[in-house]
Amino acid sequence: MDIIKNITIPELFDLSHSLAGDYLKNFVYPWEALGGIREFIISLGKTLSPEEYENPSENVWIHKTAKVFPSAYIGSPCIIGANTEVRHCAFIRECALIGEGCVIGNSAELKNVIIFDGVQTPHYNYVGDSILGYKSHMGAGSITSNVKSDKTNIAVKTGEEQIQSGMKKIGAMLGDFVEIGCNSVLNPGTIIGRNSSVYPTSSVRGIVPADSIYKGDGIIVRKK
Repeated sequence: MDIIKNITIPELFDLSHSLAGDYLKNFVYPWEALGGIREFIISLGKTLSPEEYENPSENVWIHKTAKVFPSAYIGSPCIIGANTEVRHCAFIRECALIGEGCVIGNSAELKNVIIFDGVQTPHYNYVGDSILGYKSHMGAGSITSNVKSDKTNIAVKTGEEQIQSGMKKIGAMLGDFVEIGCNSVLNPGTIIGRNSSVYPTSSVRGIVPADSIYKGDGIIVRKK
């Protein structure tokens, strides 16, 4: 039961670091919030101050201090927070709530995500159907895999137990201050606890507890 408790929203995220804080309080597990992201962004966007946010296209709101490169694609719906940088050829496909002080980098692709403040996906990352906690960082080439090869529903594995999600698309849930090494793959339904790190080139499945290091091949050690 401790493992299950440790993958709840309050254990993974400081909700004060996202405009989605109140929305996420409606759920126990983070993946439960994925289905309503589109509607939430549209509803929230309509409440944002036009003195702070530009509205360059339907259901797209960009803070006036954000820096968006001309070559970036910003799909709808989307909110981009203050002092965030969206770099050359970034592809924000749709349904992205991006917090303050974030970096969305060269050729990074986002779809159906909540990105907390201070998150960095700076180089060639794919993040789909995922939630990235405060100041989490994805190394170059690391991605979230959000669909099983057999297209069946995803179960979140908690040791010998499983939580059936009833969903075919879940990427990864990264707690606050998580570090993902370069060229790692986070398999569908992966959850990384707060302050944990993943070694480069890892293929991660299941749950990595808080304050841990994933070294590869299922080897997890506690941080000292």
